[in-house]
Amino acid sequence: MNKHTRIALMVAPILTVIGYIAADYYEENKAQEDKVIQLMPVEDCDVINQQCILKSGDFEVNVFDKDNLTTVNSTFPLDSATIFLVDENNKPTAYPLGMIQSPYYWHTKTNLRELISNSGSSYKLRLVANIKGGSYISEFHTKTK
Repeated sequence: MNKHTRIALMVAPILTVIGYIAADYYEENKAQEDKVIQLMPVEDCDVINQQCILKSGDFEVNVFDKDNLTTVNSTFPLDSATIFLVDENNKPTAYPLGMIQSPYYWHTKTNLRELISNSGSSYKLRLVANIKGGSYISEFHTKTK
């Protein structure tokens, strides 16, 4: 074995470890970048009857209203969440959500139940859920069955 082969065999493991660490730092920084991802309703949304799931890839959000508390339950922990009730003039009213017991459950008191309590009532909602620099957004209609 010549001198160059011996040096290559000694340096290769060190370069492998350095490359692995550098790739990890790169992926971590890439994940922290600001990005906007759209959530889409899986089926027709009925927030009052707890049948509204929004999805993007593996990330799912369940939106429901119980006892005038509009609640968001997600498959991944959220940093923050805001729900908007959008009137017929397309004017949104923001309701920042507060964490309940864990970062998977968020809620706030809204008047959504009053607006769509009758069967057949429909209302436009928007949701913004933030996770580590990424914003998951959705605009959808809820229709009471």
